[in-house]
Amino acid sequence: MVPFTEVAKAYEAQNPGVRILTEGHGSVQVIRYVTELGAQADLIAVADHSLIPAMMYGAKIPDSQKSYADWYIGFATNTLGLAYTPNSRYAGEITSKNWYEILARPDVRLGVPDPRFDACGYRALMALWLAGALYQDDTIMERVLGDFEYPIVVQADDRQSTILVPEVIRPRKVSVRGSSVVLLGILESGDIDYAFEYKSVAQQRGLSFLELAPEINLSSNAFESLGYDLRVKIDYQRFATLIPDFVCQEIVYGVTIPENSPHPEQAIDYLQFLLGPEGQGIFAEQHQPFLSFTIDGIEHVPDEFKGLGGD
Repeated sequence: MVPFTEVAKAYEAQNPGVRILTEGHGSVQVIRYVTELGAQADLIAVADHSLIPAMMYGAKIPDSQKSYADWYIGFATNTLGLAYTPNSRYAGEITSKNWYEILARPDVRLGVPDPRFDACGYRALMALWLAGALYQDDTIMERVLGDFEYPIVVQADDRQSTILVPEVIRPRKVSVRGSSVVLLGILESGDIDYAFEYKSVAQQRGLSFLELAPEINLSSNAFESLGYDLRVKIDYQRFATLIPDFVCQEIVYGVTIPENSPHPEQAIDYLQFLLGPEGQGIFAEQHQPFLSFTIDGIEHVPDEFKGLGGD
């Protein structure tokens, strides 16, 4: 939200009379607001690019044969880790080697974004499972998260593992909130000691940040060296456009213009600004690096973006 807010201010300064209204939610919820709750948006940006084809390509606009989207641009990345404050329990002890032992202590309070609604949430589950594979300790995820009234179950078969998330999440140890942003307030207030967050978010808020091992933090494809096909499966069909599986992959942020955008021409202009030198500079100032652009649905992307890249 921080870099997007700054990009909006810069764009408005150059375009008097244009107002950019930016609204933030967990990535799954961002898309649902458009595809299921009827909200109209000119731009959709999510922390997991794969959600756009999974949740928007097949979803039809009411009274239309058109999908909500048929293209997206992958543009930025991040690093998953643990945000904390100087007042967090054992802040002076925690390291990249012992973090899961610290989190497993009964007096440590951990915050996890809800994996049903937020990409950071299901990525946190992936990181915990990958830690078990990396450190050869398959109890890590269970010890860190503690018990749930309705358990989160792992199904493992040779080199494939699936983390099953139930319809109702009622943890007895960790704090679960609808999005990673919501966790920031209770972390800063001292109600929790640590929270799974993205590196840029922690740096923007002046929080301490523990970067996990490359095989765990999803900033690259280093997790592939562990040799597992890992995914998180939402073990129910609660929402019409909610896909059941989230596949473990490198963090890539994605953006698209919905087919029912109220202001498509202005949206194209704003997206050009976002992806251009000024937008990239603002994101860099806010500790979030851009990637080489990738385009999915190159045949459908507006002509203004066809030269950015593609696969």
